[in-house]
Amino acid sequence: MAVVAELLREEADKTLSFGDYTLEDKKKVEDFKHAGDLYKVKTYKTMTKFEKNGMLLYESLPGTSVVNFDENEEGVSFKVEGYTDTQITIGMAENTEYDVCIKGEAIGTLKSNVSGKLTLSVDLTDGAETEIKVMNK
Repeated sequence: MAVVAELLREEADKTLSFGDYTLEDKKKVEDFKHAGDLYKVKTYKTMTKFEKNGMLLYESLPGTSVVNFDENEEGVSFKVEGYTDTQITIGMAENTEYDVCIKGEAIGTLKSNVSGKLTLSVDLTDGAETEIKVMNK
């Protein structure tokens, strides 16, 4: 997997890919239309933030590149790449439990907070792609 040079793009399977963790300076794409919604991404080495209609969908510290981001009624799935240990926050439903899998391995159930944010830590190494699934319980 490589960084998303366009910063935000729609894939052939209708999923979204975004982010470039190799950038030294912050760059962004706003008002990206996809399936009737407006998306925005801000990304660089220390942070990647992805929003849908002004609401947080994804944020990572430090920055990451994400491919095949798929948000549907069952949950969220995507592949992520970065250069070090990363904290990822995903915007989900408020006070809801989710089954979380990283690299195909169940890590257990996590609960989103009162604002709907679910946070997890992922060990990323430079160039290695990691698959994450956060599914409704």
